[in-house]
Amino acid sequence: MKPPAFRPQAAVLSSLIAFVLALMGLVLVTATGHAATNLVVNGSFESGTLSGWQCTAGTVTSSAHSGSYGLQSAPSGSDIGRCSQSIPVKPSTAYTLSAWVTGSNVYLGVDGGASTWTTSGSWSQLTVPFTTSASATSVTIYTHGWYGLPAYGVDDVVLDGPGGTADTTPPSTPGGLTVGSPTSSSLQLNWSAASDANGIDHYDVVRGTESPQSVGNVTSWTATGLSPTTTYSFKVRACDPSGNCSPYGASASGTTTTGPTNPGGSLPKHVLTGYWQNFNNGATVQRISDVPAAYDLIAVAFADADASRPGGITFNLDSAGLNGYTVAQFKADIAAKKAAGKKVILSVGGERGTISVANATAASNFASTALSVLREYGFDGVDIDLENGVNAQYMGQALRSLQSQFGSGLIITMAPQTIDMQATSFEYFKLALAIKDILTIVNVQYYNSGAMNGCNGQVYSQGSVDFITAQACIMLQNGLRPDQVGLGLPASSRGAGSGYVSPTIVNNALDCLARGTNCGSFKPSTTWPTLRGAMTWSTNWDALNGNQFANQVGAHVHALP
Repeated sequence: MKPPAFRPQAAVLSSLIAFVLALMGLVLVTATGHAATNLVVNGSFESGTLSGWQCTAGTVTSSAHSGSYGLQSAPSGSDIGRCSQSIPVKPSTAYTLSAWVTGSNVYLGVDGGASTWTTSGSWSQLTVPFTTSASATSVTIYTHGWYGLPAYGVDDVVLDGPGGTADTTPPSTPGGLTVGSPTSSSLQLNWSAASDANGIDHYDVVRGTESPQSVGNVTSWTATGLSPTTTYSFKVRACDPSGNCSPYGASASGTTTTGPTNPGGSLPKHVLTGYWQNFNNGATVQRISDVPAAYDLIAVAFADADASRPGGITFNLDSAGLNGYTVAQFKADIAAKKAAGKKVILSVGGERGTISVANATAASNFASTALSVLREYGFDGVDIDLENGVNAQYMGQALRSLQSQFGSGLIITMAPQTIDMQATSFEYFKLALAIKDILTIVNVQYYNSGAMNGCNGQVYSQGSVDFITAQACIMLQNGLRPDQVGLGLPASSRGAGSGYVSPTIVNNALDCLARGTNCGSFKPSTTWPTLRGAMTWSTNWDALNGNQFANQVGAHVHALP
C-alpha cells in the first residue's frame, strides 16, 4: 500500500518558513502586525562590552546563557547593581520584554511600569509584557539584584515590538539655583524646572568636583553629611527619559553653620545605653532605680500612639505589669538617676510601634506631644525605634521642632535595624544625616539580621566580630561622626530571635573599631577612638543574665580611649 503523504503541523511549517526567510536575509512578520525584532542594543552581550547599557556595577563575563558572553553585576551594601537601557518606542503599543537570568533576587522591568523577579541558581527566563502610554516615545528597561546579595547574571535580553523614533534633543538647562537653609551638616538646594518635550526623568547634582548624583525629578534637594563651617559649591543639570542631559547650569555656593560637637549635652565621652522595659515579657521586672549604675543612658520602652492626633505620642506606665510601680515612684526614680549624672529618655516605636510621622501635620503633632510627655516625666530626650519605617523628611522636621522648643540639651538617639543603615539612600540613614547637627547617637541593632553586606563589600553572617565591625564602618565611612555611632546587641540569648554574642565579642568589636586590636578577619583601614559606645536590649534581660552586659561591656566602654 502507498504510504500517506507527509503533512507538517502549522507550527512546524511556520518555523520552517521563518528559517528559510532568515537564510534569505528577510524578517518574519508576526500575527501582531510588526516585525519580530529585538529593539535592545547589545542584548546578547556578544560584543564583549557593555555597549548600549548603563550599569553601576556590571561587567561582561564568559558566563552566558547562550553564545560566548553574558552580563554579570555585583550589588553592594549601598547599590543594587542596576543595568538599564533607554529604547525608542511607539505610544499605546504592546511590547514584550524578556531576559534569561541567574542568581538571588534578580529583577527585570520597565521604569515606571511592569516588572518581575526570580531567585534561581540556574538560568531561567523572565518575561514582562506591557503597553506603552499614549505619550510614550521611549522606555527604560532595567535589570538589578538586591543590596548585599551575590552577583547575578543576565543574557539574551529582548524587547519585542515596533521601534520608535529616537529622541536626541536634550532638555533645557535648569536655572535659578540657590543654596540655603544651612545647618552644620546640610544645605538645601532649589532650582527652576527644566523643560523637555518628553518630560524630565531626573536631575543630576554635582558637589564640587565629585561625580553627579541623581536626585530624581525634583526641584528641591538637601545635601547632607556635610562638615560644619565649610563652603560647598553645587551645579545641576536635567536629563530626559532617553538619557539626553542638558548642560549644567550656573553653580551656586553655600556655607554650613557651626554646630555642637556633642549634641545632647553632658553625656560622657563613651556611653553605655540600656533599654528599660515598661512591660513584663519574662525578663526581670525592674524599677528605674534597679538599673545598674554602669548604664549612662536609659531608654524607657516604649511611648504609645496618641489615637486622637496622627503622629502624636503619649506614655502610660504599666503599673500592673510592673508589680504596682506607681507613676510617682517612676518620676522620682528618674529624678534620682538624673541627680546621679545619668540620662533617661523615652523610646518611640519598638517591634509593635505604630506611630507614623509622614506629613507636616503629623510632624507638628509629634513635636508638641513629645515635648509635653518629656516635661511631665522629666525625660532628657527621645529615641527613634520605629521598626515599621520612618519618613526622613517629616521625622526630621518633627525632631528639629522638638529640639527648638526643648533646648540644645535634648538627647536624640536612634535604634534602626541593620538593614536600615546599609545605604545612605535608605530613610533611616537619610534621617540620621539630615539631623546630624542635633543627633546624639545611632545604636544600630546588630541582631535579628541574618547575613548582611559590610563596608568592604563582603557578606558577613551575624554573631561575629566581623559582622559588627563591617556594619558599623558603613556609618563611620558615610557621614556620621564616630561619637554618634554605638553598637546595639542583645543582653542575652532570650533578648532577641538571633544574633546574640557574648560580652567578649562585643568588647572585641569595640576594640577593633576604637583601637585597631582584637579584630576578626576584617580590620578597618583606620580607627575611631571617639566611638560612642554600646547599647543593649535590655536592662531587664541583662538582669536575668546576671548583669553580664552592664558589668563586662560597661566597664570596657568606659575604658575606651
